[in-house]
Amino acid sequence: MIKHWMAVLVGGMLSFAANAGEYNLTVDRVQIDTGDFVKEGIGYNGASPGPVLRFKEGEEVTINVTNNLDEMTSIHWHGLILPYQQDGVPGISYPGIKPGETFTYNFPIVQAGTYWFHSHSGFQEPNGAYGAIVIEPEGREPFRYDREYVVQLTDKHPHSGDRVMRNLKMSADYYNRQQQTLGDFIEESGEKGFMETLKDRMMWGDMRMMKADIEDVQGFTGLINGKGPEQNWTGLFEPGDRIRLRFINSSAMTYFDIRIPGLEMTVVQADGNNVQPVNVDEFRIGVAETYDVIVRIKDEKAYTIFAESMGRSGYARGTLAPREGMTAEVPELREEPLLTMADMGGHMDHGSMDHGSMGEDDMAGMDHGDMSQDDMSGDAMAGMDHSGMDHGSMDMGGASDDPFYAKGSGLKPTAANGGKFLSYADLKAQNPLYEHREPTREIEMRLTGNMERYEWSINGVKFEDADPVVLQYGERVRFKFVNETMMTHPMHLHGMWSILDVGEGKWNPIKHVVSVSPATTVYMETEVDAPGQWAFHCHLSYHAASGMFRKIVVEGGPDSTVAEGTQNAQQGGES
Repeated sequence: MIKHWMAVLVGGMLSFAANAGEYNLTVDRVQIDTGDFVKEGIGYNGASPGPVLRFKEGEEVTINVTNNLDEMTSIHWHGLILPYQQDGVPGISYPGIKPGETFTYNFPIVQAGTYWFHSHSGFQEPNGAYGAIVIEPEGREPFRYDREYVVQLTDKHPHSGDRVMRNLKMSADYYNRQQQTLGDFIEESGEKGFMETLKDRMMWGDMRMMKADIEDVQGFTGLINGKGPEQNWTGLFEPGDRIRLRFINSSAMTYFDIRIPGLEMTVVQADGNNVQPVNVDEFRIGVAETYDVIVRIKDEKAYTIFAESMGRSGYARGTLAPREGMTAEVPELREEPLLTMADMGGHMDHGSMDHGSMGEDDMAGMDHGDMSQDDMSGDAMAGMDHSGMDHGSMDMGGASDDPFYAKGSGLKPTAANGGKFLSYADLKAQNPLYEHREPTREIEMRLTGNMERYEWSINGVKFEDADPVVLQYGERVRFKFVNETMMTHPMHLHGMWSILDVGEGKWNPIKHVVSVSPATTVYMETEVDAPGQWAFHCHLSYHAASGMFRKIVVEGGPDSTVAEGTQNAQQGGES
């Protein structure tokens, strides 16, 4: 009991709990100060980010959530395995929480590790409604550390989520601050020749795309635990300490590349699951992913935690130091990357099709296997009209050698000073969660979109026009993600684990978010062991809201109440 209350105190900002395992959260309007700007947002227990909720594996938790807003709200427990009625997705698992009302969540804790929670209503999450979850295991950890810190990242924008969405719909490049200029054209012409540079620009123009289409939303301030770069969140240590850093990417849209100059990091967990330790100098954390790393600091000096956006348009910064007030040098942002035609796939042959008008049955009947590298010639590309296309006819030619990075040079990162950069292929499970077996079937999910209209979809069909994906309890499904867009998509399946295929069989890592880069094909498998209905979507907030979202229905299983739950969730629910 004492241990539990100590954990609650360490988590901070939790209101009084009547019993062990019972927690109270309020959803509130809050002021968010980033150091660059102050804005109104949404938080929990009066702050954004909300409290660190600390649970213990094996306990049953009760969480009373009171909505102090004048609008509906919800809380989704990201990455937690629980009954679907407790998952917190309006319109799928329950109707949501009305203004002035309290909803009580109750579920067992059946796992350990680092997770997070956030609103699944409108754009409340980008507006500040998120917090961290730390679950202590029943047994001993397979690694040692002396102290730990949650490092929760986000991309705070001065505009509200609704305004960002309106601006993207008005002009998809509204927030793109890295568009190429006439000066860039002149410089590139000097290197490659005028005609070659002109030809390249015409190809991108015909696709209604830009080489800088890596990040949808720039102009944000990166935060660590709610503090901007100038506010400098600081974690203290004693020389010789092994420090566990629980990184959580709670961004709306931003991938971060993380390094601590002068320190090697040992990755020990990915998405809450233990992995065989990997020593790295830098790693990329996709939106909604979590990574736990351990660093050992022997000397009495400060170190900078530097989280640089994938598009090099912004950063978050914190400090590890033996005393408050100490700082270390903050690196300069590296040169922003640009997409290449290789990033867009070497097997593109769009023809003149508009996949936005095609249904999933039409997509399933298409033969994508006859496309060749020759179709990427400049003359062929220049003659095509891509303005109304969903870029939906690319065949990626099988899994990428590295499923985390695009095939071209534009998105494939290298660590600063030539160090080791983490790859998905480096991740191997510490202990297999499931017995390895052949999948019962494969489901292809082609990630499609139209950047010019800012529409995102799966198999060319937006969420509101799509039928649910029906799975059978007890089967093992292999999902094939084929990314046919210029953006990287973090795909999140609720309620069940995603077994990422990196070619390691039973040692494949277990995740709750699988990131899919442009022009790559990525496979994951799922043991269908959770009856009910679940959300499956891209975790980029404005992509999910624009249609890259599906409902998953799991039929059968013990005490199946899917039909009853469907009816209840649709009564007054929001999508």
